[in-house]
Amino acid sequence: MPDPELSPPQSSPPAAATHLGAYVLANAAARALDVGAAVGEPPPVPASPAPAPSLDLPVAEARTPTADLERILRGPSGLGTSGLYFTPREQPAPGPATAVPDAATVEGNPIPGLYHHPVPEPDPVRVEEVSRRIKAWALDEVDLYPDDWEDQFDGFSVGRYMVVCHPDAPTIDHLMLATRLMVAENAVDDCYCEDHGGSPIGLGGRLLLAHTALDPLHTTEEYEPQWASSLHSDAPRRAYRSAMEYFTQGASPSQADRLRHDMARLHLGYLAEGAWAQLDHVPEVWEYLAMRQFNNFRPCPTITDSVGGYELPADLHAQPAMQRVIALAGNATTIVNDLYSYTKELAAPGRHLNLPVVLAEREDLSERDAYLKAVEVHNDLMRDFEAEAAALAEACPVPTVRRFLRGVAVWVDGNHHWHRTNTYRYSLPDFW
Repeated sequence: MPDPELSPPQSSPPAAATHLGAYVLANAAARALDVGAAVGEPPPVPASPAPAPSLDLPVAEARTPTADLERILRGPSGLGTSGLYFTPREQPAPGPATAVPDAATVEGNPIPGLYHHPVPEPDPVRVEEVSRRIKAWALDEVDLYPDDWEDQFDGFSVGRYMVVCHPDAPTIDHLMLATRLMVAENAVDDCYCEDHGGSPIGLGGRLLLAHTALDPLHTTEEYEPQWASSLHSDAPRRAYRSAMEYFTQGASPSQADRLRHDMARLHLGYLAEGAWAQLDHVPEVWEYLAMRQFNNFRPCPTITDSVGGYELPADLHAQPAMQRVIALAGNATTIVNDLYSYTKELAAPGRHLNLPVVLAEREDLSERDAYLKAVEVHNDLMRDFEAEAAALAEACPVPTVRRFLRGVAVWVDGNHHWHRTNTYRYSLPDFW
């Protein structure tokens, strides 16, 4: 089934992208050539700079993506396309026939009316190998969970999740960079904030100490050993420490620092939600969406270049237009989680904040109407994300920029696919 076309853009091209200085473009292009040479790409043919879209044109006409931009953002899909990625993909050697840990995952139904793009099923050989390795890491390296949590670990289907979100990863080792981090982030969420003993009481102190496993403490010789010992004191910190150690070995210092920054954003969102829980406070809808911009999936798509085996230069990553695209992607994917986990959270003890719950409370809507409005909010975020990404790809024609944007778009689609198909965890409300 072909992917739907990108939606018509909603606003003018990002000024920051349109006016990127010659210094930034020249340096980024030089680094892009280095990447292209490393993976066997021919050098691009020099071309005259394209003029900026006329301000006299209607906005939608000026920013409607071309067929080439759509291909860049969506990426190749379907049978026979594995060779079209930027780097050759390593396939694990066939092993003995074993039950795939993701066997509990079956086809699920997409939320009616939710704007999304279908994606190919993830490579089952890679899924099995990533699932095997991540379970060995969780059990043997970081002692992540007790025996009675094993079904939940398997039901999370993290191998399937990461393979479908990173189809351009050149090796299993690259996929494991993301997989360990995903599992570690969920351990912190579950054990510090949510299902498995989490509480808003004392959350700030726990998160601060856990964050030092990602962003090391620089202290005196007298106190450094006590801090180092603390990194092994509970499962979340053990997982953070180990996952970050692997990541820094496989990523550049700039990419590692980018991840630390995004993890700090995540922890800030946890703290806001925890403070509201302590006060039994339901935020305004805009306040909830502000919290969700921090407590969201952003750390996952922002490392798509690390997992893909290349690097988006730091000066291009920091551009306001790129930051907006990444933020919109994180916001849209997180509302997907709100929608698919809605019934799961309703069945859990206490009140869980999600967008339908906040809409129902603050806008005096029925549960059904609040849920359907949350679908609309998601769709608006998705269309804005795609419009802004297409505009940035056109305004900044640097190969690594376009590849990164494509990787983020593929992550967004893969995230929806995992939520839709993970019927072990999620089921839809009866609103249709």
